[in-house]
Amino acid sequence: MEEEKFTKVEDALSKKQVGKEVNLRGWVYRHRVTKDVVFVLLRDSSGIIQCTFKKGDVPEDVYDKAEQLKIESSVKIKGVVREDKRAPGGFEIEGKDLEIVHLAERFPIGRDLSEEFLLDVRHLWIRSQKMINVLKIRSKVFESIHEYFRNKGFYLTHSPILTPGSAESGPDLFEVKFFDRKVYLTQTWQLYAETILPALEKIYTITPAFRAEKSRTIRHLAEYWTAEAEAAWYNLDDCIGLSEGLISYVCQKVGRECKKELKTLGRDPDYLMSIKAPFPKITYTEALKILEKDGMKVRWGKDLRTNEERQLMTHYDKPLVVSHYPKDIMAFYKPRDPNNPKVALCYDILSPEIGIEIVGGSERDLNIEEMKKALKKAGEDPKKYEFYFDTRRYGAVPHSGFGLGIERLIMWICKLDHIRDAIPFPRTFRRCNP
Repeated sequence: MEEEKFTKVEDALSKKQVGKEVNLRGWVYRHRVTKDVVFVLLRDSSGIIQCTFKKGDVPEDVYDKAEQLKIESSVKIKGVVREDKRAPGGFEIEGKDLEIVHLAERFPIGRDLSEEFLLDVRHLWIRSQKMINVLKIRSKVFESIHEYFRNKGFYLTHSPILTPGSAESGPDLFEVKFFDRKVYLTQTWQLYAETILPALEKIYTITPAFRAEKSRTIRHLAEYWTAEAEAAWYNLDDCIGLSEGLISYVCQKVGRECKKELKTLGRDPDYLMSIKAPFPKITYTEALKILEKDGMKVRWGKDLRTNEERQLMTHYDKPLVVSHYPKDIMAFYKPRDPNNPKVALCYDILSPEIGIEIVGGSERDLNIEEMKKALKKAGEDPKKYEFYFDTRRYGAVPHSGFGLGIERLIMWICKLDHIRDAIPFPRTFRRCNP
């Protein structure tokens, strides 16, 4: 087939194209041979369209090539667009010519295969319609996050992936050999972000993060992506408002611009469009009272687990802000509330439906001695944090920040059963391949 301008599948699926000859290229998504007709469902990144090759209507060599195709063969097809309500999308291509770019081997993925097998062949399963739609939405989520922060006057900055120690004095770290010494994969950019803050005042990042937690839940990844922000002069309410605005912005942009992909995944775009700040707000103590009424008694001072967060979210149809958690179970940099020293000036945002934390944030403690006490209590050596304490010694100002788990947000937006489908190649406690 001579080289001509190629049309994307989504552009061919149009009444404007009916009767016109188009050139398409892509991969065979489905293939069926009948007595006199070969049906080829052609896939490209924009969609799927049915192509037909009828015996007697096309040259014999073209029909023979159409017959021998296999799933995921790459092809170029020339044909005329016809309207056909029986075809996927309501249109089909009446094939005239066919060029096989590559004839695939027998594709190993069929029906009724286990989740583990699909994870083993993730490099091929990523071509499935489910994953294609998730990845398109994932791209839109990242685009939205950048837009939101830039529109707010935040500067994009980056911090090291390799760090000398922990930031949260608790979760396990991945150890890495760094020449002749040990370092660790980062859990958060926060400590470095706070050192950049006096230079730029409002900053954000989108970065991978790593936690060596041996968790087998539907919401945990060992390697994941996070959007984090730090802002000088922001108090707790300012920080909550910033993160509420981010979630709202992402949901509405995805709802507007990914309607087709969302509907394919079972998500109503109008629902996402309804997610607007401000969100309902309760304190940790109020959350315990709600849970107790539901028959789930939680001792004050204990963190909320997955089951408790899910139960709490049965009362809400939009994200919920839970604030003022007990100080003793919080990270060392979260300050005590001066009005109630038992709690910290911090918050989480929980998603509806799946009921998991998608944002965690707080004001940042300015009291070096308080932070040293918290670090020692957690078994950490405060000397490792001297560079961080310098931010309090030289021009300290009130400031706040938060982190958003991007895969958790995508999991909720796309109505996924497991977080591993929110990322192309999931890394979990039990899986680091392909």
